[in-house]
Amino acid sequence: MQPYDVVIIGAGPAGLTSALYSARSKLSTLYLENLGVGGQVAATDEVENYPGFSHGISGFELSLQMEEQALRFGAKPLLAKVLSLELAEKYRIVKTTKGDFISKIVIIASGATPKALNCPGEFEFRTRGVSYCATCDGPFYEESNIIVVGGGNSAVEEACYLTKFANKVSLVHRRDALRATKIIQERALTNPKLEFIWNTIIHEIQGENIVQKAILKNLRTEEFVEMPIDGIFIYVGNEPNTSFVKNVIELTEEGYIQTDDFMRTNIPGIYAVGDVRQKLLRQVVTAVSDGAIAAYHGEKYIEEHFYK
Repeated sequence: MQPYDVVIIGAGPAGLTSALYSARSKLSTLYLENLGVGGQVAATDEVENYPGFSHGISGFELSLQMEEQALRFGAKPLLAKVLSLELAEKYRIVKTTKGDFISKIVIIASGATPKALNCPGEFEFRTRGVSYCATCDGPFYEESNIIVVGGGNSAVEEACYLTKFANKVSLVHRRDALRATKIIQERALTNPKLEFIWNTIIHEIQGENIVQKAILKNLRTEEFVEMPIDGIFIYVGNEPNTSFVKNVIELTEEGYIQTDDFMRTNIPGIYAVGDVRQKLLRQVVTAVSDGAIAAYHGEKYIEEHFYK
């Protein structure tokens, strides 16, 4: 097993910041990513609330710049899926599809995955009209009629983004008010191509080979309505990617990792940062803060436990 000072699981903003800070402190640093650099932010059309970019920046470009900075200081990337995490006296072992790695500390930055509606037709029509990424798939829906499901920041922002392509975007929300921040709501409510369907859920998605219609259910009247559509984008929350540590680290009921203010988990030498941990606000700016704190405290932990 190849030894490292720091192994980081995940290469979103939190993981890349941990890699930058650790590598810059001359710690041998490996960061693992299963899909691609950037995590969820890489699929965001524009990030306009991250300090330093007054006119905004695409999530993909921001991710590339973060990785370039980490690589410049010597962090090593590896595309691999993490299978499990094991404890071995003072060391921690990360088991992956590309082999096992032993490390003095581990920083978990595995993020979260979009939740599914679990309605009939959703899985059948994935990639054939059902999507979880407007930036990825929006350009395919020129002059179409589409539905966005959800009422939080992601749902409302992506609904507005999709109006660049679609003739009409219908935002379906199970409540009678949005949960998005006020400035995002204002943009949406004044967008002439955006329609709001309140107190409603998606009962079923139907079509032949591709999505052609959705069956909507009004939660107040219990009436069903059939709506012809060309696509449906789902934004109803996320599930933390913590299956590989379920029996090792303390998790919340929802599956998020519990940490203290120093990003420490209940296991010494293991930290959690970004969307995977229990926290109030999940944004790029809080993710990079988490990553910096974990790397800084991790360096102190290594000094105390390995060099005294």
